[in-house]
Amino acid sequence: MMATLKDAAARKPVLATIRLIVPAGAARPAPPVGPALGFYRLNLMAFCKDFNARTQKYKADTPMQVTLTAYKDSTFEFVVKSPSVSWFLKKAAGIETASSRPGHSNVSSLTLHHVYEIAKLKQADPFCKHMSLEALCKSIIGTANSMGIEIVKDL
Repeated sequence: MMATLKDAAARKPVLATIRLIVPAGAARPAPPVGPALGFYRLNLMAFCKDFNARTQKYKADTPMQVTLTAYKDSTFEFVVKSPSVSWFLKKAAGIETASSRPGHSNVSSLTLHHVYEIAKLKQADPFCKHMSLEALCKSIIGTANSMGIEIVKDL
């Protein structure tokens, strides 16, 4: 009984959960970051410095998914996820857009090795770390099929 009361007191009241897509190493107080965080009176410069430090290992302009939890005492914490599977697939296939008619016309093809490499990168995400590589690969193959990218054993 005491543990639950203590846990409830230790939790901060959440003001909002903000989801953003910010280029790696390029967080600035300008839009889209500034208005989103400024509305909740959060420290923009602290977020920008911390985000840029966490994403410096990524290539510039890589779109990073950020889930930021703002608390009522004007503090925040955030989780940075790697880019989406569709972004990785487009980069690996060397295409700008997916097929307008997936299942009817393929825009490119990738090997199972590409799928495996993307799965290894996605497994580092906090939300995917408990998934098996096989499950991640199947999910990535499904995404590729829905984008009109054919997956083959060898090119």
